[in-house]
Amino acid sequence: MMNFDRFNPVILALFGTLFTWFLTALGSGMVFIFKELNRKVLDGMLGFAAGVMIAASFWSLLNPSIEMAENMGIISWVPAVVGFLLGGFFLRAVDMFMPHLHMFSDEAEGIKTSLKRSILLVLAITLHNIPEGLAVGVAFGALNSGDTSANLAGAIALAIGIGLQNFPEGAAVSIPLRREGLSRFKSFMYGQISGAVEPIAAVIGASLVVYMKGILPYALSFAAGAMIFVVVEELIPESQAGEHTHIATLGTMIGFAVMMLLDVALG
Repeated sequence: MMNFDRFNPVILALFGTLFTWFLTALGSGMVFIFKELNRKVLDGMLGFAAGVMIAASFWSLLNPSIEMAENMGIISWVPAVVGFLLGGFFLRAVDMFMPHLHMFSDEAEGIKTSLKRSILLVLAITLHNIPEGLAVGVAFGALNSGDTSANLAGAIALAIGIGLQNFPEGAAVSIPLRREGLSRFKSFMYGQISGAVEPIAAVIGASLVVYMKGILPYALSFAAGAMIFVVVEELIPESQAGEHTHIATLGTMIGFAVMMLLDVALG
């Protein structure tokens, strides 16, 4: 079996997010099979994605941040609180300026633009793929710290969890784009490209913590705050906007349980 420990953490972060991007593309490929996406299924998928991100924020990011702070002799809650809030504020700033359109909205957010509706829909998904890529990157970058709370299995578990929720997310982008009038191929391409930001964010996140180890607890909680912002701002409201709120809620619980299982069992 290949020994991944000998690889540079930045390279591992890149590999991990190429995997999550691949699953986004795989999900986007569902547009070649289905013409429509049942709203009940969509709400369940959005809920599942929310559950995965909530669980990952604590088990894979905030909890290690607290443990690392203790090991560094820092007041344990300071990096967790400061980084978490900064992550949320950062996503809010990006949300204010980056033009995008939420799935069930007719009014674009961010700066005014003449971009097509289809592009704005893709930008909305791209926006919340940034913290996902960052989270995976920081988790792999933490391996370079030598801290006992950072381990390869936990980073891989996080990448698997993010990848699992990227699959339905890819379908949730490409199939509605097909309904907007795009060809199947264009819908697929736009859907999968929304995940391309993850390897970029991962490499940046991993590089930062590899070369500036002191920011690691803050970086972990920063990624957690950014992900929770996306969950509360987009995923949960969108999943609860239809008639199938119970399906969305069950999806959230299943997503949380799956990510918790992955992290605890593998990490």
